[in-house]
Amino acid sequence: MKEEKVVLIIATLDTKGEETLYLRDRIRALGCRALVLDISMRDGPHCREADIPAREVAAAGGSSIEEVQASKERSATTAVMTRGAIAIAKGLSAEGRVHGVIGIGGSTGSLMATDVMRALPFGLPKLMVSSTAALPGMSTRYIGTGDICLFHSVVEISGLGGVLKNVMERAAEAICAMVDVPPLEAMKGRSRGPSIAMTMLGPCERCASRVRRGLEGLGLQVTGFSAAGVGDRAMEEMVRQGIFDGVVDLAPGGVIEHLVGGMRDAGPRRLEAAGEMGIPQVVSTCGVNHITPPKKAWTEDHKSRRKYDLDRHRTWLRASREELLEAARALATKLNKAKGPVKVLIPLQGWSSVDQPGSPTFDPTEDMVFVEELKRGLRPEIEVRTVEANMEDPEFAQAVLEACREVFPIPD
Repeated sequence: MKEEKVVLIIATLDTKGEETLYLRDRIRALGCRALVLDISMRDGPHCREADIPAREVAAAGGSSIEEVQASKERSATTAVMTRGAIAIAKGLSAEGRVHGVIGIGGSTGSLMATDVMRALPFGLPKLMVSSTAALPGMSTRYIGTGDICLFHSVVEISGLGGVLKNVMERAAEAICAMVDVPPLEAMKGRSRGPSIAMTMLGPCERCASRVRRGLEGLGLQVTGFSAAGVGDRAMEEMVRQGIFDGVVDLAPGGVIEHLVGGMRDAGPRRLEAAGEMGIPQVVSTCGVNHITPPKKAWTEDHKSRRKYDLDRHRTWLRASREELLEAARALATKLNKAKGPVKVLIPLQGWSSVDQPGSPTFDPTEDMVFVEELKRGLRPEIEVRTVEANMEDPEFAQAVLEACREVFPIPD
């Protein structure tokens, strides 16, 4: 018999009660079970309809509904309810009792519901129906590194006129269709081989493509992540979920960007997940000798730097000697903590397509400042291989593949 799929609905029933219940009923009519999780901070006539009432949510958040309702500190109460909702949703997900999540709301409701969604595993369907999805800057806050589908309702989620009913009906159809897709764990069980995560970026795209094709030829699955700050941060989170069996980190530039506040900043935990999980990693240096501070924050020093314009929106500045030394120490500290095998490969004739003879930022002599400091800082058993090539040359991709063969689980 086909398993009944369960959809968790996250909403504030004090303000979106009748709309939430209409969505619930539409999901049930489509053959899925619906659980309503109420993140209300006030009481309302529809709150008693919740399957998981706000009282339970507040308690899971370390408070009580009485304290939440009495408080005039909105930021504090939203934090309590969000914390409680995350704890409950993560528990339901871990027990396999939820197959998808949908939220409805305006600004506050969308922020709270998507905070919950981002705490749930990659691959669990997540749909946010928001009337504020198009507000400047809000969509990036809602989605972050989560695999969240954002549905802009356009109209306010208030009342049950024909237009909003149509929005809710489409949302119900969407989440019910999403939960009918086999979960990621099942897909991995049917996969063609061990799964490898790989960072990639435009300036090392040819190298990444050659490496991907080579690994696939060895029977491995490769999932690419754009190392522009968000994608590589998401990769770290997915590695911690146990989704991958190895990492090819061609573009760890998010490490130096975090140190200097660049646009590709991937956070303080970049380049740490594979080591924590004990899975093998092959690491290179695309983007590590360039920084991208926001142009509005450029100092006189930045303005005087050698630079390369990728396009009319993006400019890469040459990292200074001091920044290269600091980056080398940071990479060494992170890689030294690795519980699994690590190999580092460095192309001596430029670390990207941006970094070739004729480019204003090409400086292989200064790059050696980084290389020597990295070697000094790494544990002796972590091998650093140098290759007399540019990262985009076929010879370098071949060297990366050779290192991968040595440490990755290759199918027979």
